[in-house]
Amino acid sequence: MTIDELISSFNEMEDWEERCDALIDMGFELPDFPAEEKTEQNKVHGCQSNVWMIANQPGGKDSPIEILADSDAMIVKGLIAVLLTVYSGKTPDEIIAIDIHSIFNQLSLS
Repeated sequence: MTIDELISSFNEMEDWEERCDALIDMGFELPDFPAEEKTEQNKVHGCQSNVWMIANQPGGKDSPIEILADSDAMIVKGLIAVLLTVYSGKTPDEIIAIDIHSIFNQLSLS
């Protein structure tokens, strides 16, 4: 799913309950996160829920970044899915150019 498709889909939703259900559904679709990667080193600190994230750049410095993440909270997993839709598979320069606040505003998730 592209970010434009995600925004379009969320704009058709009438209330928070629909968005919440959509986030939970998106969380179920996250790629599997390896259990052995759920380490303190990969933990996102400052989050109330447990969140783990790893990023790889297999093609070198200017290549796209591949991100995997997981959480023990369903809505947070959905928010992770949104972030992966926005950032994963993008180059560092593309990531820097993204206005994430605008995207979350368009999704009515700010």
